[in-house]
Amino acid sequence: DFSVQATISWLLSEIFGVQNVSIVAEEDIQTISKDESASLLEDVVNTVNESLAFASKYGLQSPETTLGSTEILEAIARCNSTGGPRGRYWVLDPVDGTLGFVRGDQYAVALALIEDGKVVLGVLGCPNYPVKTEWLNYHYQHHQTAPQSSVTTPDTGGKGCVLYAKRGSGEAWLQSLIDGEKMLEWPNHAKLIRVSSIDDPALATLCEPVERANSNHSFTAGLAHSVGLRKQPLRVHSMVKYAAIARGDAEIFMKFARSGYKEKIWDHAAGVVIVEEAGGVVTDAGGDPLDFSKGVYLEGLDRGIIACSGLPLHHKFIAAVYASWDSSNL
Repeated sequence: DFSVQATISWLLSEIFGVQNVSIVAEEDIQTISKDESASLLEDVVNTVNESLAFASKYGLQSPETTLGSTEILEAIARCNSTGGPRGRYWVLDPVDGTLGFVRGDQYAVALALIEDGKVVLGVLGCPNYPVKTEWLNYHYQHHQTAPQSSVTTPDTGGKGCVLYAKRGSGEAWLQSLIDGEKMLEWPNHAKLIRVSSIDDPALATLCEPVERANSNHSFTAGLAHSVGLRKQPLRVHSMVKYAAIARGDAEIFMKFARSGYKEKIWDHAAGVVIVEEAGGVVTDAGGDPLDFSKGVYLEGLDRGIIACSGLPLHHKFIAAVYASWDSSNL
């Protein structure tokens, strides 16, 4: 997390100028700057420099000299914006889905640009999300039965991907991660992606969180059954769930947080704009757009979040929430 945050903060500052970059991000320097964290800081410094050495492959400028701990801490500390309804700021989740990352499963690096409280640009890096959908099924099924160390993807050259979208373009794009000595040359085999056209609940796939810590699986399962979903859900870590909807690998993603948990903007901003520009719909459970203008948290969220591949499915789930909410024990 620290290394990714430092790398992205440094790159954005180099490209746009330190004075022009404001970032809302998950990590601060309180832990890493303590004396007892010296070895952690050293690892972060090494990782950042190793990563930035490859910047030229992506058309970016590498540091003229090796960055030291002071520069790394400054880069992390610059991510101190609290967001809000005015101005331009980036929203970063350096590693979304830490458990997925540790397990060698799905995780995402998520970056969004917000202007006056509205998400205008979203990028999702999904290092373990295969470019080809059938490889996702292979990985998912294999991961349930195989030892962690033996989980592989059929072709590592297509192992991961990046998704991105600009608000109002009506386009969402996907491209594979660069491997070996290849250079990023736009459009670099990027392809347009669209949400699934399935609107029959019996044929739709629900994408849900793997862990139960911050979400109510039982309510989600009951809601899915009441609407008529019959297929086995696709369980993946992190904002890769938004990628699955945008790519057409699944049709529905719902999250109803347990009492006391507040959704953070960096867990949703990038994914929301990508799904919407790919043709999907994302709202709270009351049918209203998510409000990213209130600071770090999605304040005023009505019960939960529902992302769908299209309006027909979305309407059915919103109606089901209203019909079943009072009888639930959420």
